[in-house]
Amino acid sequence: MSVPVIRFVDVTKRFDAVTALEAVSFAVHAGEFHALCGENGAGKSTLMKILSGVITDYEGTLELDGRPVRFTGPRAAEAQGISIIHQELNLVSDLTAAANIFLGREPRRGRFWLDDAAMHDASARLFAQLECEVRPDDVVRRLRIGDQQLVEIAKALSLQARILIMDEPTSALTHMEVERLFRIIGRLRQQGVTIVYISHKMDEVFRMADRITVLRDGKVVQTLRRHDTSPREVTRLMVGRDIDPARFHSPRAPGAEVLRVEQLSLPWPGHARRWRLDGIDLYVRQGEVLGIAGLMGAGRTELLECLYGSSPQPPQGRIWLRGRPVQFSHPAEALAAGVAMVTEDRKRYGLVPPMNVREHITLSSLPTAATAGWIQPARERGAADDSLARLRIKAAGREAAISSLSGGNQQKCLIARALRTQPVLLLLDDPTRGIDVGAKAEIYRLIDELCQQGLAILLTSSELPELLTVCDRIAVLCEGRKTGEFTRSEFSESRLMEAMTASAAN
Repeated sequence: MSVPVIRFVDVTKRFDAVTALEAVSFAVHAGEFHALCGENGAGKSTLMKILSGVITDYEGTLELDGRPVRFTGPRAAEAQGISIIHQELNLVSDLTAAANIFLGREPRRGRFWLDDAAMHDASARLFAQLECEVRPDDVVRRLRIGDQQLVEIAKALSLQARILIMDEPTSALTHMEVERLFRIIGRLRQQGVTIVYISHKMDEVFRMADRITVLRDGKVVQTLRRHDTSPREVTRLMVGRDIDPARFHSPRAPGAEVLRVEQLSLPWPGHARRWRLDGIDLYVRQGEVLGIAGLMGAGRTELLECLYGSSPQPPQGRIWLRGRPVQFSHPAEALAAGVAMVTEDRKRYGLVPPMNVREHITLSSLPTAATAGWIQPARERGAADDSLARLRIKAAGREAAISSLSGGNQQKCLIARALRTQPVLLLLDDPTRGIDVGAKAEIYRLIDELCQQGLAILLTSSELPELLTVCDRIAVLCEGRKTGEFTRSEFSESRLMEAMTASAAN
């Protein structure tokens, strides 16, 4: 058998007292699509940071083409033909898409002048290859999270690597964008590129993987050939137990109407389409989940922003909350009225890195922990402890840094923050983006419990199976217009996809 292109031999990495990787050993063959699966905190990203030169201090041996190597940094790994698409976007928000793609390796004209035209043209070719509408001159901070992820993918492709590490590359992509990405992966494989693919999505893993390595608690559980296993077995190996989707939707009896929206429209100044949202009608009742499905650009996030008072322009139309007309101009007004929201982009809009777990949980409800305007520390600590226990948040303690938590537990902290405001309507914008199957199961369980307690929930998701699992009804948006609504007995992926791709003109 040929020498593996990558081999890990007893690789161990510790962060102070925490062992992130313990004696990890497995190999990846040249031209292979090798999937790496595991819960958040299993060590997948840490291992890939070692392979890509981001982490240089570790025990054990990394072999490349049969020779031991120890990279001094990412540039040394890139010089060996290794490129990585990071799970957490690694972009400079105030630079253009083209500038981000070529950051640190800008083409030049002579010794001193940047060749902006060359960067622009090369970036345009990459975006054409990705079949997306991002323009080289677009400033990254103005792009939606999914478009930012496409910039990250274009950046990796620009290196023309022989080993491409893809760490959750589809976490913010729509179904159609995922299809485009897999077409590109297919072309890369034909060129002999080795793919190391990290994902929590079993349909993606089982679509193209040759072999699958499962990590749990920093250790290799097993490496399996795709044809010799199943999604259920891989999930069980990842979390140590079986996960049954049926238990995330207990029998529900929706109560009184909490939210009604009629002819909701959101202007889009300067755009040919004129409206981000156009004539949306919907309602949500106590104790039910209304899902919002749609491709990127359909208006899912914009709909929730209108309801939360955070839309870029004031919406038009009528909104009733518990029978009373409302029109929020700021999220503070929505919170005061009983509407809470969990953003799709926790890194940019949800987390405040200097704050610890306690401060994140109580941030929106500090008045309830205060007397005469003074925060009572004991009351605040009690509120944080209550949420940690209620949502089963795994952390070293309430004073732990938020950055020390896994993505799933960070997300539960943001949900806890929203719930501490005691809302009557909870808006969840793609709440499980980028978190593992175990953490997803915990959030699905929590959503079901909240419904049983009578909370009304409006939930968007880029994953159709997620909507089919937790929702009672699903409304579908296409190009800012509602193109369908389905009850649970009418659910099917094909029906939803048909409505998601319907022409708005119809």
